[in-house]
Formats: sequence, structure tokens, C-alpha cells
Amino acid sequence: MKNFLHKAYKFSNSWTGTIIIVLFVVFFIAQAFRIPSGSMKDSLLIGDHLFAKKFAYGIPMPHIPFIEMSIMPWSDDLRLMDGDTPKRGDIVIFRYPKNIKQHFVKRCVALAGDELFVADKNLFIHFKEGNDWIKKHYKGYAIALYDGKLWVQNPYMKKHPGIHHDPKIINNGNYPAPIFFVDPIKVQKNHYFMMGDNRDHSNDSRFWGSVPYDNIEGTPWFIYFSIDKNWKIRWDRIGKTPADLEQEPYLQKAIQERQREDKEYYGIT
Repeated sequence: MKNFLHKAYKFSNSWTGTIIIVLFVVFFIAQAFRIPSGSMKDSLLIGDHLFAKKFAYGIPMPHIPFIEMSIMPWSDDLRLMDGDTPKRGDIVIFRYPKNIKQHFVKRCVALAGDELFVADKNLFIHFKEGNDWIKKHYKGYAIALYDGKLWVQNPYMKKHPGIHHDPKIINNGNYPAPIFFVDPIKVQKNHYFMMGDNRDHSNDSRFWGSVPYDNIEGTPWFIYFSIDKNWKIRWDRIGKTPADLEQEPYLQKAIQERQREDKEYYGIT
């Protein structure tokens, strides 16, 4: 046993061993991602660098970092092994269905079988479990009756306070229609409907449809580095999980940063 451990130690210290270990970690355990856009404000910010938990939803097909080439280039499969599936409210990292080399980070708002529509920016969901289940689990929420079904209005805003709308975005014909209205749809089998927490500044499923399970890569694990547009390190965010960042005072700091950016961009308070 000691001989085996000694050989394993020597191998891990070699260039070959180091490369194999690093690739194993990147392919199957944790991969570094940077938040490039503001679609998940105020939950995740531009300049947040995070590790993704790659094994959260099964095992995606490993791709070589930076060039995004599959380790099995002869195959179009995006998944090695099925596993758990995203739950409602999870923040999910996935491959953009229109360009699988591009990663998106959004919140899962609806599962296969759920129905939803957007009216005047408000998200309404009829969960597949049905009216009685909705009555039991969404007491205290605004609920609409339409077509004989109960629809919960904005079901995630209470639990995830980083979700918000931009009051400056109004339905005056200058902005894309899906921000304001989406006709009732039913999420198809093995698909997930994704939306950004910064609802009025997010390119998401409202525009290009639901995300197949095979495109799911993982979920944010924790922030390992964060820097704002002025190159100031956000020390208080480092080491925090998305759940941590939804708590005070992190959320308030994120809101204040967004408001400062809005003031600089729009010239308003």
C-alpha cells in the first residue's frame, strides 16, 4: 500500500500527472466561469468569477476549455451520464441552444409540463402538479384564474429577492415584445424554461425557447474572485455561494452598485 501511495504521489507531481488531475477536475468536478453580462443582477454580478459544480445534474460531455472542443469530436452528444435534474428556482449553467460553444447562466423557472405566460412583465406559471397543489403550496401569493387553471404570479421573487424589473423599460415600442408579453406555452419533455433575474435585460427562454436537459452543464458553486468595472475587488463576495449572496448585506450592496451604474449611464438617481 505504501509503495502504491508513493508511486501515486510521484505521478501526481509529474507534468503528466498534474495535467491529468487538472483536466479531471475541470471535466468532471469544477470549472471556472466568469459572469460576462448583467442578466443575473442582483444575484450574480458582472465580474463575478465562479466555480461551477459540474456533477450537479449528471455528467456533461467534457469539452476542452477555451476552444470548446468535445473530447469525443466524432459524437454530437452533450452528455455522458444522466443524473439529477434542475429544480424550480435553481441557477443553472447551460450551453446556449443556438450556439453550444456559448455558456449562459440563468434561473430555472419552469419544468417540463409546467405552463406559463408573461403579461405586462409579470411571469405567471401553472405548475404541472395542478390547482390543488398550487393552493396548498402558494398561500399568500397572487394567483390568477385563467382557462380553468390557477396561475401563480411571480412565484420566485419572495424567495429570490435578486429578481427585479427595470422601471425605465416601458412598453413604448422601443423594446422587444417578449419582455412584456409571452403567449401561454407548455414546457416540453426534458426541457427547462430559463430566465435572468435582471428580467428586463436578459436574453433568455422568452426569446429562443426552453433548454434541453442535454445542454445543462451545472450550477454555480461559489465565487472565487470578483471585480467591478472600476477594477475594484469585491472582497465581500469571495467565497460566497449564490444562496449567501441573496442574504443581507450582500444583496443590498449589489442593488446599490446597480443603482450607481444606472445613475452613471442614464444620468438619473
